[in-house]
Amino acid sequence: MYMRTPRSPLAAFLLAALVSLGCDTASGSPMDREDAALDAATTTASAAASDTAREALLRRADLGRINGSPASLVWLVVISDFQCPYCKVWHDETAPLIERDYVKTGKIRVAYLNLPISSHRNAWPAHESAMCAAEQGKFFPVADAIFATQGDWKTRLDAPAYFDSLTRTLPVDHARLRACVADGQLRPLIKADYDRSSRIGIGSTPTFLIGSKVLIGAQPYEAFRRALDDALTAAGAR
Repeated sequence: MYMRTPRSPLAAFLLAALVSLGCDTASGSPMDREDAALDAATTTASAAASDTAREALLRRADLGRINGSPASLVWLVVISDFQCPYCKVWHDETAPLIERDYVKTGKIRVAYLNLPISSHRNAWPAHESAMCAAEQGKFFPVADAIFATQGDWKTRLDAPAYFDSLTRTLPVDHARLRACVADGQLRPLIKADYDRSSRIGIGSTPTFLIGSKVLIGAQPYEAFRRALDDALTAAGAR
């Protein structure tokens, strides 16, 4: 795994990530100002109403990919690709331990950022399905199902149809999710995640931001435990 040295301080990227996740209440938008195209003013009442609905959908999707107590002082930002085999390893082996020891105990919050690698041809439709579920507050069960079936869909030619069928079996409003995917409603958010990561040199998955540290790859639980405990100590949460 390789990551170029970030041109911007990690803290600046983490702040940008959290702004995009709706955690900066002063921003007035879940998307940072670099994504101003999403907030373009319109001149007609009908267009303004449509813009308001789009902003509400983006905000729901942003917030829907956060897991943990709002009172938590430490964030684990997961930059991942659903088709990445190492992301699946981390998701299957390490994420459940972090959920048990740090999320359910109220110590941290986990936020997911999308980085669909261009060589993974079915990553984009996977991310679209998960993010369209996020706007219903169902990101994590859909993400679990997508990772669980990675071996079934990663080489398929009809991946969008596969995800459409998969989500029918999950606790989501399928008609609403299908319309979201068909209209590409969450593509700007996914691309914004991708662009932010790329701008500071993150080009491999999975990559993790924890406090002032960057962890790269599907490292064992112990590496995350040390980083999370250090971040909690620095935040005065231990």
